[in-house]
Amino acid sequence: MTIRVIIADDHELVRMGLKSLFEGSEVEVIGEATSGEETLEKIKELQPDIAIVDVRMPGLDGLRVLNQVREQFPNVEVVVMSAYDNPTYVARSVALEAAAFFSKTASRDTILDILHRVSVGENAWTREELRRVTGALTTPRATTDIEVPLTHRESQVLEQLAMGLTNKEIAQTLKISYETVKEHVQHILRKIGVTDRTQAAVWAVRKGLV
Repeated sequence: MTIRVIIADDHELVRMGLKSLFEGSEVEVIGEATSGEETLEKIKELQPDIAIVDVRMPGLDGLRVLNQVREQFPNVEVVVMSAYDNPTYVARSVALEAAAFFSKTASRDTILDILHRVSVGENAWTREELRRVTGALTTPRATTDIEVPLTHRESQVLEQLAMGLTNKEIAQTLKISYETVKEHVQHILRKIGVTDRTQAAVWAVRKGLV
């Protein structure tokens, strides 16, 4: 059975590497994209079985693409990939119902096994991945029904945090000091009633903020 996929990553070497990896397998690459917006266009045009989407891309990031695909193309499965071992990415992927997640350092056999499982409707999440984010995913959903008075700047920081950025990266993006970011993060966690960044990211997803 042929598994028709598109690869979305803004680095040509990554796309070429995956295409090379899939040679001689049941996976057929029918399209490529270099940004979130182009990914959605390719999915609409080509209707792949699976879209392999990098987390960090220009324009819409991979997790926002995932959210839109779930709404617009329910028959297309999304597998998220990342070069970063970031539990926030895994937690958001699970919360947004990605079919699977893999690291760019994963072996050929691992990636092919994931794509095969996804293509036949099997659960491709590993126990280790789910174990790492269990705490974040069990954050009481009821808290998302409560209006939390975040300031404009806190909302900006939360959005960046939920995208998996570090405090240093958030400071650079928003052009504020590292110490200011740390303060905002502490205020955000306290206001929304969670204990860590991953829980905050899942809260933001369930609240529809990212």
